[in-house]
Amino acid sequence: MYSYIRRSGVLALSLILSVLLSSCSKPEEQVLTLRMAHTLDQEHVVHKAMVKLAERLDHYSHGTMKIRIYSGGQLGSERELIELLQIGALALTKVSAAPLEGFAPNMQLFSVPYVFRDEAQLWQVLEGEIGQQLLDELAPVRLKGLGYYDAGSRSFYTTNKKITTPADLVGQKFRVPNSQTAVQMVQTLGGAATPVDWGELYTALQQGVVDGAENNPPSFYLSRHYELSKYYVLDEHTAVPDVILMSQHIWNTLTSEQQGWLEQAFADSVAWQREAWQAQTRDALAKVKAAGVEVIYPDKQPFIDAVQPLHQALKDTPVGALMAKIAALPPVTAPPATVTPVTAPAGAVPATQEPSHE
Repeated sequence: MYSYIRRSGVLALSLILSVLLSSCSKPEEQVLTLRMAHTLDQEHVVHKAMVKLAERLDHYSHGTMKIRIYSGGQLGSERELIELLQIGALALTKVSAAPLEGFAPNMQLFSVPYVFRDEAQLWQVLEGEIGQQLLDELAPVRLKGLGYYDAGSRSFYTTNKKITTPADLVGQKFRVPNSQTAVQMVQTLGGAATPVDWGELYTALQQGVVDGAENNPPSFYLSRHYELSKYYVLDEHTAVPDVILMSQHIWNTLTSEQQGWLEQAFADSVAWQREAWQAQTRDALAKVKAAGVEVIYPDKQPFIDAVQPLHQALKDTPVGALMAKIAALPPVTAPPATVTPVTAPAGAVPATQEPSHE
C-alpha cells in the first residue's frame, strides 16, 4: 500500500509540474495541453479513437488545445488513473465500465450478463437517458463522464478446455476484471473467478494461474492471448463499454467554449470509433482463426438460462430497476449501418465445429 501511494504521489507531482512548466510561455503562445492516459496497446482501435479525439480538438480549438496521450499503462492501472483524475493530476482517461462500479455502483449494470437484446439496444441505452444518468452519477466522486466508446461483447477463451455450454465452465478458473458483478457472473455459470490485472494476464495464462479469461475479439488478439488459448467461444455474455472520463476539477477550469470544443471532438471520435471497431473485430477474428484458435459459435440460450438467478437477485435493487427499464424499451427499428453484432454468420454449423465457409 505504501509503495502504491508513493508511486501515485510521484506520478501526480510529475504531471502537475509538467502542466506548470507548459504554461510558462508567452501569453500569445500559450497552448492548453490535456494529459490523457490509458492501458491499451497503440494498435488498439480505442487508442486510435483517442488520437482522433486529439486531432479534432486541435481542429476545433484552432490549435489552442491539445491532448497528449500516454498509452500502455505508462501512468498506472485503470484504478490508479481514475484516482489521478480525482486529484486533478491527470485530465483524461479511458477505462472499462467494470472498475467504475467501485466509484458509481450502478455501473455494475454493464457487468450483468445478457441485459441487452442486441447491440442496437445497447447503443439505444448508452445514448439515451440511462446512459447519461450513469455518467452523471460519477460527479460526486469528482469525475466527469464524457461518454462511451464501443467495446463490443465479451466472450470466454480457454487454454485447453473447449467451452460450448455452461457446464463446461465447472472446475475452470477464469480471469475477470476488478468487478464483483463479473465475479458473480462466472460463479453463477459454474466457474471460479479470479480478478487479475490486465497487464498480468498473459503471464497468468502462461503459468496456469487461470485456465482462461473473457474479452472482446480485438483485445483477445492484440493482447496476444490467442498464443496461449486454443478456444474462443462467442457466447457474448456482456457488453461492457469503454468510458471516457475527465477530471471534474480540470473540466471546471475550462471555459464554456473550450468545453464545447472538447465535447464536439469527442462526438466526432465516437462516430469514427464505432465504425472502426466493427472492422477491427472482423479482422481480429480472422487473424486468431488463422493462428489456429478454434472459434466456437454456441447456442446462447443455455447461458442465458444459467444466469437467471443473478438477474433475480438484482430484481429489487437500483440496478434491477435499470434492467427493467431496458427490458421495456421498444425495439430499435432501424439500427445504425455501422452496428454489426459478432454473432454466428448465416449458415453457421453447430457450436462444436468451425463454419465451413470461413
